[in-house]
Amino acid sequence: MAKWTPKHEAPEPLEGPVVATITGGTILWFVLFLVQVPFYGWFDERGITWWVWSCLAGAGLGLIGIWYVRKRDAAIKRHAERASRNTEV
Repeated sequence: MAKWTPKHEAPEPLEGPVVATITGGTILWFVLFLVQVPFYGWFDERGITWWVWSCLAGAGLGLIGIWYVRKRDAAIKRHAERASRNTEV
């Protein structure tokens, strides 16, 4: 079997409002958790309490994600600033 080789270069990655996207998703997970908490007994009767805890886990992981993408965004900006200073010299 022959190895597949690409015929063209891969496109540049898309950069969008990553911090806002992750923050919005984290807020959504937390809101879903808060909406489900009053009905915890209903979930418990059916043995699907993992739905509630999955939303809380999503919110917690989202907080880690917010921290990560903010650091990443700052590093990208620092790199771009250094690159622009090096080209000016």
